Amino acid sequence: MYVCLCKGITERQLKAAIAEGNADFMDLKRELGAGSQCGKCIPVALAILAEETAKNAVFYEVA
Repeated sequence: MYVCLCKGITERQLKAAIAEGNADFMDLKRELGAGSQCGKCIPVALAILAEETAKNAVFYEVA
């Protein structure tokens, strides 16, 4: 699915960039250009970022 039509950025590209360590939206903007033109993709990109970050979070058990 295309997330950013202006830059032709797909959901797969966003997820790959997040997996490579781009941990906040400004990293994604710098890396891929997401949200740098019309801005309509920002809410979807932020949702994907939150979802992927939650998946990759490490939880520690408190004793």
